Amino acid sequence: MQLTSPRLRAALLAAASLTLVAAVLPPPTALGIGDRLFPELGNPGYDVLSYDLSFTYKDNRTPLDAVTVIDARALQPLDRINLDFTHGKVASAEVNGEPARFESVGEDLVLTPARPVPRDVPLHITVRHTSDPRGRGDGGWVPTEDGLAMANQADAAHRVFPCNDHPADKAFFTFRVTAPEGLTVVANGLPHVPAFRMGPSTTWTYRTRHPMATELAQVSVGRSAVVHGTGPHGLPLRHVVPAQDRQKLDPWLKKTAGHIAWMEERVGRYPFENYGVLIARATTGFELETQTLSLFEHGLFSGEGYPEWYVEAVMVHELAHQWFGDSVAPRTWSDLWLNEGHATWYEALYADGLGKYSLERRMREAYQRSDQWRAAGGPPAAPKAAAPGQKIGLFRPVVYDGAALILYALREEIGTNAFDRVERRWVAEHRDGVAGTDDFVRLASEEAGRDLTAFLEPWLYGQTTPAMPGHPEWSGAAPSGAAPVK
Repeated sequence: MQLTSPRLRAALLAAASLTLVAAVLPPPTALGIGDRLFPELGNPGYDVLSYDLSFTYKDNRTPLDAVTVIDARALQPLDRINLDFTHGKVASAEVNGEPARFESVGEDLVLTPARPVPRDVPLHITVRHTSDPRGRGDGGWVPTEDGLAMANQADAAHRVFPCNDHPADKAFFTFRVTAPEGLTVVANGLPHVPAFRMGPSTTWTYRTRHPMATELAQVSVGRSAVVHGTGPHGLPLRHVVPAQDRQKLDPWLKKTAGHIAWMEERVGRYPFENYGVLIARATTGFELETQTLSLFEHGLFSGEGYPEWYVEAVMVHELAHQWFGDSVAPRTWSDLWLNEGHATWYEALYADGLGKYSLERRMREAYQRSDQWRAAGGPPAAPKAAAPGQKIGLFRPVVYDGAALILYALREEIGTNAFDRVERRWVAEHRDGVAGTDDFVRLASEEAGRDLTAFLEPWLYGQTTPAMPGHPEWSGAAPSGAAPVK
């Protein structure tokens, strides 16, 4: 048979080339970048520059049709490209405009391009797939009463879309989400183009202006009210709440501008293009600092069981993460204490300012429990891995109040002025980047004017808690009847 179509000839030659390449390569394997806590998380060999994610939503029980487009750069020659992805079905894949073979191995999607990719060349990857909101409840899509939201921490973004699912590889994001009439879609960042309606559906497009870790991606679909406001320096505020609760929640939303101003007084300008709270009618058991749009359970604001000062302090906790954990992402998951310790620190400092729960009392009570926390969860900067199937188990008290205790000890050791300089420099010098524990020790030493390694290492890595500077009377044994840590 004679081939008369150039397009057909090219397609057949590409397929033949792909088959030949696959035949001489060893079987694909799942890879990781060697994170101590998540050894199979992330993928070596490339740096992601941007994600362009398209989702078509029907209801929160039906897999979404999706297209993930990744622009990256090869850091080494690549015969194969590993992406983190599971909980969805792949229909096709392309690498640099040519069809690529795809196979699932563990929680990796392994692509074999038609031809090897040389080092330091652009990578343009397109994967057509589904994204399934039905799951085991261990992260990714979170069904709400009227739609979906995302909760991707720590390693669940790849349950939603193919990615390099590690916070050390931040990238820009574009979201294009199509949903039926009557629903509202909101995502990280700002609207990129106006919402476009076609027939019974509307497509919403958002884009981030700052790079973001995959674990911080957020898409909300539901019968929502979007409440706009203005924060310090004209910062756009955008809150997303169930439409039925708009008026009831408004007093809480109005507190956000003041919270941002309070944080800016302590660490400097807010680092992103906008901010807001996403209050979802869902039960997650946690709140989450998704970038520019923090996720909260509706129950936190129901007025049942939580005093107002506590709710405000939790709001400040997630806001503080926008600096500590979002703008400055952890280099490895063992650096989680830098995220949660700082967010807990500012949460406690805010509660102290309200006169409801003094910082010194909270730190003293944390000190009393610190040895127990270290025994159960490991030292703050070297936490034990979570039990299999319990990824959220990584988020133990030792990386919250146990880590905030390190910051309290540092302030007692070097003084308030030097400590405040450390905090401001940390978020300024590492803005939009990644940083780890060694970076923090080095910066703190510079501001203190002396090497703090010998002082901080026992706090960071010790099996027991060191003596607290300035408080020789503090004991590691909690007295009978001691108040619980809030």
